[in-house]
Amino acid sequence: MPEMFFHVKWPDDKVETCYSPSSVIENYFDVGCVYRLDKFMALVEKALKEASERVNAKYGYYCSSASDQLRSLRIKADQYSSLPNPEVAIVKITGSASSSHPSN
Repeated sequence: MPEMFFHVKWPDDKVETCYSPSSVIENYFDVGCVYRLDKFMALVEKALKEASERVNAKYGYYCSSASDQLRSLRIKADQYSSLPNPEVAIVKITGSASSSHPSN
């Protein structure tokens, strides 16, 4: 499975590197696009669940790192949910040959 990292710019301009165990993330997001926070969260939930399903299909178990990443994104998104019209941008999407991923 090709690990991917997607770099998210939050409403306060902080950039966070996020993990996906599959390239499926590229099917949901376009680099440079800006998404309403609620739309971003709906898409990232679908993407990471699909990525975990792909891991399960290949290895016989779901990806706990994808679940952890989604949990972290939910917590972060909650911090901005009270802002008027919060938006999130996808700064870049990169692949990795390494089997490790950042902890956020």
